[in-house]
Amino acid sequence: MEKTIRPKYPGRELTLLFIFTMSSFFSCTQIALQPSGPFQTGMASWYGPDFHGKTTSSKEVYDMYDLTAAHRILPFGTYVMVTNTDNGKSVIVRVNDRGPFVEGRIIDLSYAAAQALDMLGPGVVPVEIEILEEYSPKRSSQKFSVQVGAFVQKKNASGLKDELQKKYKNVYISRFETAHQTYYRVRIKAKTIDSAKGIAKKLMNEGYPAIVLEEQ
Repeated sequence: MEKTIRPKYPGRELTLLFIFTMSSFFSCTQIALQPSGPFQTGMASWYGPDFHGKTTSSKEVYDMYDLTAAHRILPFGTYVMVTNTDNGKSVIVRVNDRGPFVEGRIIDLSYAAAQALDMLGPGVVPVEIEILEEYSPKRSSQKFSVQVGAFVQKKNASGLKDELQKKYKNVYISRFETAHQTYYRVRIKAKTIDSAKGIAKKLMNEGYPAIVLEEQ
């Protein structure tokens, strides 16, 4: 029986549970939900040296030697058991990044996790994912917002904010800095995931893009 490899530290509570698009900032075309059951099957890939030391989507620094993974929609801090169905080897990883954004792939593993699954050579292998709910974030602690736009120019963000405030409450601007650029993101606070979804659908009907996010 193959040994299951586990991460060496507990998860964190920052999450992004519900997204309307695979883009980080702009338009939306569909609603993506967390898998309804504990299992998901598909293809896994891995990423390593080119990203080592860089900031992940959860704002953690990526360490290729930690047991972590990128998933498109699972909340940050979620623990999942990933099994390589070609050889039966399993590893437990913590989701701290977004991806993979390649057709047909469901999870992007760290170098250490890929090594544990003996998939460094093949690069892409079929896997089964089991969500370990006992060790993952609770939804009750989550706070949500709806992002309507992101701008390089603050005045454009302010203009959208003023426009939205005519119809919506709790509109604000969130500043986000990267190594090369500063973005001003216009958002609307929501008390629950259901109210956030309702706001997003209303915005979409009015012609605005909308991304439902969990507050960090």
